[in-house]
Amino acid sequence: DTDPEQARTALTTIKAASKEALGEVRQVLNTLRAPGEAPRAPAPGLDRLSELVDQAASAGLTVSVTGGAQAHGLSPATDLAAFRILQEALTNVVRHSGSRTARIRIGRPPGALELLVDDDGPATGGDAGGSGTGLIGMRERAAAQGGTIEAGPRPDGGFRVLARIPLETEEDS
Repeated sequence: DTDPEQARTALTTIKAASKEALGEVRQVLNTLRAPGEAPRAPAPGLDRLSELVDQAASAGLTVSVTGGAQAHGLSPATDLAAFRILQEALTNVVRHSGSRTARIRIGRPPGALELLVDDDGPATGGDAGGSGTGLIGMRERAAAQGGTIEAGPRPDGGFRVLARIPLETEEDS
């Protein structure tokens, strides 16, 4: 929209998320350079979902979450992928949607984790489609865990991102 303060806040949120992601890349590179060295800080997971909601709120987005209790007991890789997928989906709402609200639903159908992010706003601006790197990144994260991402406009308006990530069963472990 035309609110400079809201734009500044959104850019600050995006910058913070980018710095955190860059830190993770550096951590991975350091681990690759020095085998056996333990990571210095735990990777983020869905236990930090409230931080994502707070970051979105500081950018002017109201986020509701249902099913957050479904996020327990995930492998570290699935937990990180889920966190990053939700982070990118919310960033996309802030950057590309006219919506001021988003809804996250976390579900655990048998053998899977489902992450759903809906917003009600139409895409705004000439670059509303963006470069697509956010969606590509979400798809890559899901695929690395054997999962999928469906993303696109909803028939009743707004945009939806749905991630499905298979979970290990006791027979798989």
